[in-house]
Amino acid sequence: MGERTPIVLASANPKKAAEIAEILADHLELVPRPEDVPEVIEDEDTFEGNARLKAVALSEATGLAAVADDSGLEVDALGGAPGVWSARYAGEDATDQDNVDKLLAALADRPDPADRTARFRAVVILRYPDGREQVAAGHVEGRIADAPRGPGGFGYDPVFIPDEGDGRTFGEMTQDEKHAISHRGRALRSLLAQLEA
Repeated sequence: MGERTPIVLASANPKKAAEIAEILADHLELVPRPEDVPEVIEDEDTFEGNARLKAVALSEATGLAAVADDSGLEVDALGGAPGVWSARYAGEDATDQDNVDKLLAALADRPDPADRTARFRAVVILRYPDGREQVAAGHVEGRIADAPRGPGGFGYDPVFIPDEGDGRTFGEMTQDEKHAISHRGRALRSLLAQLEA
């Protein structure tokens, strides 16, 4: 790969795209997702499958390499839910707040932190126009708080307390603190390591 080959950010989620850009921008030449590319239907049942759908669609639409991620929250007491449906847990047009409310309601009868273990998982795929791809994954273990805390992040960040932290939720951390241990940060750093190998 050329030193600064342009790579399209495939995410249609502005907050997710911003996070990816914060981690990769110093290393790769990122270009924004073209507004005229329709949103990709994510109907695979794995994070890798959904990330690949987005990366392939954006690479084919632009003729450039594309980087895409799919990620989600897996709660042990809920059998791994919401998983790949994390963004749509409370319905197709659910807001972050709707999803968090549904999650907390589902765990309302489990007040013991030991019954609220969970992890965030992310899979990142860099897809080239010739069909080659690099795949990287990352995860972070933690537990679900009993109520949202902190204004930062997005999605389930205000209710996720990482095991490696100091008891704060991702929503209470700075972006740099979160990136250092987050599932997406780990997956993106793993991708960079592959590119530099």
